[in-house]
Amino acid sequence: MERKKKTNVKATMRILHRYLGYFTAGIMAVYAISGVLLIYRDTNLLKKENKYEIVLKPNLTEKELAKEIKMRNLEFKGSEGDIQQFKDGTYNVKTGEAKYSKMQLPFVLEKFNELHKSTSTHRYASLNTIFGLVLFFFVISSFWMFNFKSKAFRRGMIYAGIGFILAVIMVFFQ
Repeated sequence: MERKKKTNVKATMRILHRYLGYFTAGIMAVYAISGVLLIYRDTNLLKKENKYEIVLKPNLTEKELAKEIKMRNLEFKGSEGDIQQFKDGTYNVKTGEAKYSKMQLPFVLEKFNELHKSTSTHRYASLNTIFGLVLFFFVISSFWMFNFKSKAFRRGMIYAGIGFILAVIMVFFQ
């Protein structure tokens, strides 16, 4: 009876691992692409320059303007009359007219990146939570892919330990 129970757990884990793997393959592809892009978000990799001309409220502060045009670390560099200059643009404090440019990813890739940037109130929060739980299940269920007494399992445990230690070192000691 004990042998059959172990086989059932092993078979169930393998089946769940396989079909959840197929189910999440597309999600993993999107996460992989956007994850690599986010590593290079401080560069202009695959980005193009977009120019904007919009009218906002007059007399905005640096912080208010930065929030309105979604631009971090905006600082006024100087002014000519009513025109405040900042990196990549200008803002007319009297009329509220802002002219600026931004380096941005193409629409589809920008949408992919939203998966990584979501918070608990974001529309992707449920998807991200489910995906994270499924990935954790993959970690656990992968240990049922081989016989616990096999050489492949022992080697796998060594590699898993090395991967864990490497991640801890990278997180805490870099």
